[in-house]
Amino acid sequence: MNTPLASSSGAAAPGTAPSASVTPASHAAPLVRPAPDEFDAVLSRGAFMPLTQFGIVDVTGDDAASFLHAQLTNDVQHLDASSARLAGYCSPKGRLLASFLTWRHGDTIRLLLAKDVQPAVQKRLSMFVLRSKAKLADASAALAVVGLAGDVRRALSTVFDAVPDGVHVNVDGPAGSLIRVPDAAGRLRYLWIGPKAEVEARLPGLEQKLSRVSPAVWDWLDIHAGEPRITQAVSEQFVPQMVNFDVLGGVNFRKGCYPGQEIVARSQYRGTIKRRMALANIAAFGDKSGDAAHPVAAGAELFQADDPGQPCGMIVNVAAAPQGGVDALVEIKLAALEAGGVHLGAADGPLLSFLPLPYALPTEN
Repeated sequence: MNTPLASSSGAAAPGTAPSASVTPASHAAPLVRPAPDEFDAVLSRGAFMPLTQFGIVDVTGDDAASFLHAQLTNDVQHLDASSARLAGYCSPKGRLLASFLTWRHGDTIRLLLAKDVQPAVQKRLSMFVLRSKAKLADASAALAVVGLAGDVRRALSTVFDAVPDGVHVNVDGPAGSLIRVPDAAGRLRYLWIGPKAEVEARLPGLEQKLSRVSPAVWDWLDIHAGEPRITQAVSEQFVPQMVNFDVLGGVNFRKGCYPGQEIVARSQYRGTIKRRMALANIAAFGDKSGDAAHPVAAGAELFQADDPGQPCGMIVNVAAAPQGGVDALVEIKLAALEAGGVHLGAADGPLLSFLPLPYALPTEN
């Protein structure tokens, strides 16, 4: 597979990926395991969590929409102020360098993405601005991102005049943007992105109504929503369909060209999608998040017992699970998913138990 995109500052020629390095799964930081009452706060009541795992890029200028429209997998040209959309940014080989939530805030188009890929992705996009009237800026320090899940609408109504009902509906107010994102574990979810001072001034009042929990709980909720997050460990590993981005509405097959578009379209229309993303639990570690021989981290490979010589998939995202062990989104060969007997790290590694996704996958040819 291709080398993932790194957050290094090395220059790259247009049309080629910047030089990269990746943190091996065996050296990945241990997963944060929230306390049981933090999961319970989301599942039984309502909770909020400041989300430090995200970065934000602001794109401004007369050509901001048309520039992004020509770079990303989704339609940005027709993105209105009341909507948010998923989008991907691909290499010329059609592999995802990053995944975004995109929305408009006034004259600005905002891109929310994994913090560890944000510097390199912003730099790469900036290289292709050329004569377009568009400017990219890192807004991560100026803005705060807060996730809310569970019974939170009443609390949100004290901050925003209106609370969005539909998924990916955006409401703007003095405190920033409030976007409803897909439910997870049967619970409502919202993202609040606003000026850091405005958000922080309102958090004490919010804490009187809702529990404050670890951002790692949001990672687990994202996994149960079936939404992949492209981080440095898996950057440039997957064609969008391999992580269900087409099913999630992150690819518009009617829009114009973007980097890798021919490969993405060919995979869609020639029936060559033989790999998909699935939801799995690895219970073998109990309250641990792996061991030296079988670390659980994004980028870790999967193997099938009947074919131990080559990997059949890869972990996309992983988070500590409330019942112990870990839950993960995994990219996997459809044949291996159907056959079962999929293990982490080696054919005799910990066994994966597959769980239903919250959406249906199309029948592949």
